[in-house]
Amino acid sequence: MGSSQGSTLSANVTDLVDGSSAARRKVSYLDCMPVYVKELIAGGAAGAVAKTVVAPLERTKILLQTRTDGYHSLGVCQSLRKIVKHEGIVGLYKGNGASVLRIVPYAALHFMTYEQYRTCILDNYSAIGTGPVVDLLAGSAAGGTAVLVTYPLDLARTKLAYQVNSANSFRNSVTNFHARPAYNGIKDVIKSVYNEGGVRALYRGVGPTLIGILPYSGLKFYVYEELKRHVPEEHQKSIAMRLCCGALAGLFGQTFTYPLDVVRRQMQVESLQSSVHGDARYRNTFEGLACIVRNQGWRQLFAGLSINYIKIVPSVAIGFTAYDTMKSWLNIPPRQKSKSVSMA
Repeated sequence: MGSSQGSTLSANVTDLVDGSSAARRKVSYLDCMPVYVKELIAGGAAGAVAKTVVAPLERTKILLQTRTDGYHSLGVCQSLRKIVKHEGIVGLYKGNGASVLRIVPYAALHFMTYEQYRTCILDNYSAIGTGPVVDLLAGSAAGGTAVLVTYPLDLARTKLAYQVNSANSFRNSVTNFHARPAYNGIKDVIKSVYNEGGVRALYRGVGPTLIGILPYSGLKFYVYEELKRHVPEEHQKSIAMRLCCGALAGLFGQTFTYPLDVVRRQMQVESLQSSVHGDARYRNTFEGLACIVRNQGWRQLFAGLSINYIKIVPSVAIGFTAYDTMKSWLNIPPRQKSKSVSMA
C-alpha cells in the first residue's frame, strides 16, 4: 500500500513539475505531425478566416466586374444595400460556401507549397542566392500549384455569386419577381459545367488566372517577407506589424494584376451572359483584354478595384497574420532564413 501511494505521489509531483498529462499529450500530438501537415492546417485555417471576413465585399466586387444588370453603375455602398434589400443578409454571402470550400485547400496548398518550394530552392539552387528573390519564385510557383488544384471551385464560386434575385433579373419576366437561379449549389454548378463542356469547361478562365496569380502571389510573398526583414527583431511577433505588412503586400500585388482578374471573371460567367446579351466568347486572355477595352472601355479593366482595395487590406493582412499565428501555435519550426535576416 505504501509503495502504491508513493508511486502516485511521485507521479503527481512529476506532473506538477513537467506539466499536466493533457498538456504533454497535446505537445506529443503536435510533435508527431509532419511539418507539411502542420503547414496545411495553418494555411487552410488562415484562408477560411480571411475569406469569411470579406465575403460581402467579394460578392459585390464580382457583380461589378461582370457588369451584372442593375449593379454595373452602382457604387460599393449602393450595391451592398441593394443586395440586402432584394436577397437579405444571406445574399451578402451567396457563393461564400464555394469560396470557403475552395479557399481552405487553396490557402493550405498555397502556404505549404510556398514553404516547400522555398526550402527546395535554397537547398538545390544556391546560385540564385538567399535573398528575397527566393520568396518571389517560391510564391509564384506556390500560387500556380494551388490554382490548378482548386480552380473548378473558384469557377463555381463565381457563377453562384454572379446570380442575382431582383425584379429585373430577366427582362422578359413581368410577374416573376424572384427568378429561379440557374444553379442551386456547388455540386450543381460543377455537374452542369462538366456536362456542357467536360473538364476543359471546368478550367475556363484558368489562363488569365495563372498569368495573374504567378506575379501576384510572388509579389505578395516577396513584399511581405521583405517588409518583415526591415522590422526590428523586438517587433517581429507584433500582430499590428504583421497586419500592416500583409496589407501593403496585398495592395502592391493586386494593383499590377487586377485587369487579368477582370478578364478571368468575365470568361467564367460569359456562358450565362451570352444567353442574355449574345456576347462572343473570349478565345484567350489577350483577346479578352482587347475586347473589354474596345467594347466596354479601359475603365472596365479596373471595375471593382476600389472595393478590391477595401477587401484586400483585411483579407491578405488577416491571412498572413492568422498563418503566422497558427504556425506558432502548431510549433512549426522557423524556416531557413536568408543571410540578410541572420545578420539582422
